[in-house]
Amino acid sequence: MATQPAQTRPTFQDVLAAQRLVDRYLSRTPFHHYPGLSDLAGAEVWVKHENCQPIGAFKVRGGLSVVAGLTDEERGRGVICASTGNHGQAMAYASRLFGVRCIVGMPEGANPDKAASIRARGAEIIYHGRDFDDAREHVDRLAAEQGYRYVHSGNERYLIAGQATETLEILEAQPDVDVIVVPVGGGSGASGACIVAKAINPRIQVIGVQSEAAPAAYRSWKARRLVDAPCETLAEGLATRTAFALPQEILWDLLDDFVLVDEASLRRCVRLYLEKTHHLTEPAGAAPLAGALALRDRLAGKKVALIMSGGNVTVSQLRAILAEPDA
Repeated sequence: MATQPAQTRPTFQDVLAAQRLVDRYLSRTPFHHYPGLSDLAGAEVWVKHENCQPIGAFKVRGGLSVVAGLTDEERGRGVICASTGNHGQAMAYASRLFGVRCIVGMPEGANPDKAASIRARGAEIIYHGRDFDDAREHVDRLAAEQGYRYVHSGNERYLIAGQATETLEILEAQPDVDVIVVPVGGGSGASGACIVAKAINPRIQVIGVQSEAAPAAYRSWKARRLVDAPCETLAEGLATRTAFALPQEILWDLLDDFVLVDEASLRRCVRLYLEKTHHLTEPAGAAPLAGALALRDRLAGKKVALIMSGGNVTVSQLRAILAEPDA
């Protein structure tokens, strides 16, 4: 196993500390109300635009939080992680900022734009396997063999605290939000949203959304134990066949509901976001809108925040999505 320190659950105080760090290095992302989306969802819909982050995804928050908190000894060893793209970009961004060597394991055929962004920020890429979990298992072995500080994309206290700052910003801007809908891959964003929402106002509902083509986290949440599942989604940010222990522990306690959406809904919501907000989202970032539309009756009349987790869609992906007729 990799040399990852034992992890405890992040606290709300951890999130407040992470926010102070994030505010030093990042601008706060837009949080806008969209009447067109509200009409579709039958609710007052607001969107948190994490696609506007410098790496195009929310995970830069967690990357900063983790790398800033490394010991001098860990910084000297360098960091290694596995990613389909956004976690790797986050680690590359933060590592360059703090002068730390960074290695990112990616599956063969990973999003080329995300890979180019990782390289441009000075990180090294190792390609291995057909999917995220193949790459993750490979870098886990390399960390154990070479002594790198392995940074898991979910099982990291300060990473989750960093991701949670997006929800803190939402509630600072609009404290009367009723529901927060967040995409779930490994669950770092959703677990962070739960920590913040329940600390500020336990009546706020947090709902996770995952693709039915990659339901490991959903099935684990339902079973209250970690389970694996097939992973065939086009949404890289949702693409894991293994659930993560630390986020799941938090979700089991605090998440209000979890829904699955189909792949066609993800693609449709990429188009809807472009039409109604004039913002590009990757399919994972479209999952909360797909979930809100699926739960239209339940969310009727409520004030709903959707987290657009990232905008790193490739030109070829976007062309294919836009070429499809709306159902």
